Amino acid sequence: MRVVDFRSDTVTKPTPEMRHAMAVAEVGDDVLGEDPTVNRLEALAAEMLGKEAALFVASGTMGNLVAILAQCGRGDEVIMGDRTHIFNGEGGGASTLGGVALHPLGNDHRGMIDPDDVETAIRAGNIHYSPTKLVALENTHNSCGGAVLTQEDVKSVADVARAHEIPVHVDGARLFNAAVYLEAPVAELVRDVDTVTFCLSKGLSAPVGSVLCGPRKTIDEARRWRKILGAGMRQVGIVAAAGIVALQTMVHRLAEDHVNAARLARGLRGIPGIEIDPETLPTNLVFFKVTVDSPMEIVERLAESGVRVFARHPMWRMVTHSDITTDDIDYALDVIESTFREHATA
Repeated sequence: MRVVDFRSDTVTKPTPEMRHAMAVAEVGDDVLGEDPTVNRLEALAAEMLGKEAALFVASGTMGNLVAILAQCGRGDEVIMGDRTHIFNGEGGGASTLGGVALHPLGNDHRGMIDPDDVETAIRAGNIHYSPTKLVALENTHNSCGGAVLTQEDVKSVADVARAHEIPVHVDGARLFNAAVYLEAPVAELVRDVDTVTFCLSKGLSAPVGSVLCGPRKTIDEARRWRKILGAGMRQVGIVAAAGIVALQTMVHRLAEDHVNAARLARGLRGIPGIEIDPETLPTNLVFFKVTVDSPMEIVERLAESGVRVFARHPMWRMVTHSDITTDDIDYALDVIESTFREHATA
């Protein structure tokens, strides 16, 4: 059966070039700093993002967590948007493991937080409050439809934080999607922030891993926290090799995913039972509202035809990635339209 999996770009399979690189990777003990392939990946990532150093971690969640733990102590506070992945999708790790308070501000439709709100929210010098030690942004913004923050957006928040000597972190799980969409160097998007994570295992199609980049002192502390979390890895160059290939070969092709996402969104717009505004979906995440009486039945019927979607009623999400072609988009649209017409009762 033909399968078109839109649930996430985490379902991507490594390319043949990645598999070959993994098979022949030179390895060593990374905890001892002796895995040459990991060292090359970290150096490449730091150079591409314009940062001093980098740390290979198992996931974006881990990268965000060690970034927070490296820059905040128990009882400190992080300001972030109320729709960010750190706040909603990472198990409260910073609070659970680090005693760090999360202070959410309202995200607008682009995933932006108002710099004036950040200014007002910063707390210091009052024993009644948790002192603000970090401000976090997300780019692209998952729950805001893959929305993109420009360098100017990021700088407007970073300027406020910098005036209070507070560092800024960017959850850049899909940061390269933002850079490709804006046709800007990825380093430009994060030049005004201190630390940034990005995922190798989403649109870049590596099998596992993320990278945290930032000042060497902060990265050294994050490495210590990675060890505390039990995440020190040994001959991990086997998977780091795929990450190197991802950075060297998979960035520019992200534009194809954006084109396919736009094609998908335009096609969904004409299907009864679906409400979508393609103009608000700039990258590879396609969110839409489903207005039918039996949404989970629709999900099951789509799966029976090989079309897999992520549904959290009433909003559904479909994600384009390197394993989905234009022909797959057209096939999926035919299946979705016929399934909605047959099974949906508006």
